[in-house]
Amino acid sequence: MLKTPRKTAAVAAAAAASLILAACGGGSEEVSADGTQAVTVGALPILDVAPLHLGIQEGLFEDEGLDITVENAQGGAAIVPAVLQGDTPIGFSNVTSLLIARSKGLPVQIIAPASASTGEVENDFAAVVVNDDSDIQEPADLAGKTVAINTLNNISDTVIRETVRKDGGDEGAVEFVEMAFPDMPAALDAGNVDAVFVVEPFLAITQKAGARAVAWPYAEAVDNLEVAVFFTSEQTAQENPELIEKFTRAMVASQELASSDEEKLRAIPTAYTEIDEALLADLTFPRFPSEVSEESGQGLAELGVEDGLFDEMPDLDALYGN
Repeated sequence: MLKTPRKTAAVAAAAAASLILAACGGGSEEVSADGTQAVTVGALPILDVAPLHLGIQEGLFEDEGLDITVENAQGGAAIVPAVLQGDTPIGFSNVTSLLIARSKGLPVQIIAPASASTGEVENDFAAVVVNDDSDIQEPADLAGKTVAINTLNNISDTVIRETVRKDGGDEGAVEFVEMAFPDMPAALDAGNVDAVFVVEPFLAITQKAGARAVAWPYAEAVDNLEVAVFFTSEQTAQENPELIEKFTRAMVASQELASSDEEKLRAIPTAYTEIDEALLADLTFPRFPSEVSEESGQGLAELGVEDGLFDEMPDLDALYGN
């Protein structure tokens, strides 16, 4: 069991940063004869990006002269280098991943909101769940237990540690195991781990199978937690500010539409995911804010420093383009 995450070796991090920075591109995209600009956005096929797909469907990006193609990555780790290399000018990421990138000197810049916690315990889109017969009853009980998360040393273990800490437990005694979300329900049922931290639709799937939630880390760790955002590289932001302004306007309009039209929001995931339609009515969606939250980013950064994700506070002004 580890009290702090393992840190990437400084030499390896510096080498990776140098390679990525050397390959940075401006992210320029083709413009058609009618002035429409083709833009590729790196994302993941999850609920957090429902407004992006809804905005494309409803023509909100087209209204800004943008022809958006969503390129789904297998994991978020592949999106940051793709954006820095200019393969995709805009990408989707959780905030902690971008804080880690900034701490390594990588020039990522947040440009638009994506997803946030609902802020409601018992009614959020992510939770730590256990088998119904488990002796784990509350966050503090996770100390000394194994908890499956999708990525080690990132937002999941950060918010779980803080939730355990707030509940009076020993956050350093939680043992984290990396596991893909689709594998978590079976691993929990088989008793291979004591608990799993799942997002929708896996939250609904595990609860339907009899699992119960014991912690809601997104809602409990940081007030008004902003989980994920859209970002670009500093080079793209400087060389193509009109593209970034257009995307941001369309993305904000898409967020507002998703927040105001639940019928359209609940229908859109089947267009870009393999979610069973029978589950749609049971899903809890994230909150879709219309602006990014530097205050939330500050909170995650402070937790990252406390838990050893990085040695010192990342440059938040640079990250948020101030």
